[in-house]
Amino acid sequence: MAEKSAYADQPDIKVSVAQTFGFESNMQVPAFSQREEHVPDVDEAYCFDRDTTLSILAGFAFNRRVLVQGYHGTGKSTHIEQVAARLNWPCIRINLDSHISRIDLIGKDAIVLREGVQLTEYREGILPWALQHPCALVFDEYDAGRPDVMFVIQRVLEVEGKLTLLDQNKVLRPHPAFRLFATANTVGLGDTSGLYHGTQQINQGQMDRWNIVTTLNYLPHDQEVDIVLAKQPQYRTPEGKKLVSAMVNVADLTRAGFMAGDISTVMSPRTVITWAENAQIFGDIGFAFRVTFLNKCDEMERPTVAEYYQRCFGTELPESGVKTSVS
Repeated sequence: MAEKSAYADQPDIKVSVAQTFGFESNMQVPAFSQREEHVPDVDEAYCFDRDTTLSILAGFAFNRRVLVQGYHGTGKSTHIEQVAARLNWPCIRINLDSHISRIDLIGKDAIVLREGVQLTEYREGILPWALQHPCALVFDEYDAGRPDVMFVIQRVLEVEGKLTLLDQNKVLRPHPAFRLFATANTVGLGDTSGLYHGTQQINQGQMDRWNIVTTLNYLPHDQEVDIVLAKQPQYRTPEGKKLVSAMVNVADLTRAGFMAGDISTVMSPRTVITWAENAQIFGDIGFAFRVTFLNKCDEMERPTVAEYYQRCFGTELPESGVKTSVS
């Protein structure tokens, strides 16, 4: 009991899932009554996927380790952030790219200047810091992490996982309000499609330590249209809705082509929103499409993508003729 009292910050209220997220559920989730600097901003227009949201909420309420898997641009990390925002739960994201090392996570000795004298002082990394605070730590691109980093994370995947700092002869116990999440494009089996270079197989002993694995796919057509309209209210007219629906149709075609291996670049909901914003800036839906998405595509794939646009808008883009000139 004395050890628990040492922790100052604990969730002090409970929120209703039904009232806060609009799902039929009797679940009550612990939350904080006060916001602090590490709590993400609330996006009032955000639309929650029921299965993914309930999985994340179980992570917060019952200290489950939750891995969210799915194609890029589906909003995996944002989903976790927006749940945390509504619980006033501090949340920190770390991208496990190839530059993140074990030293970055754990800590290292650093030379500091104190009263004009240079001293060597140990500076702890983000993992020991987060572990000792009421904080949700999110590892993005989890399946792209380096092996030395992954084994460090494996130590804290257990709910009562203690972190041993060998350099400091210290054993850190996790704060009762520490939570761990991760997002991944693959589900730990590596990338067989060639779509996600840099991802790798994850040790199955480590995968087994994730209590909940949920999949977040692209949204149904009408739901995505509603999200774009919520983000870009200037399109809330009969003509505007028709236009946004056609834009989402183009995105749907790119996703089908992406999954079939016809093209290597896909339009995410984020890209559609950016397209809608750029269309307002340029006053030209076709030009906005080209600078928002088409120019990011491989040159050999641009005629295919331009064809998707032509199917939905009935207008040819200059790139449509590339196929003829190449052949």
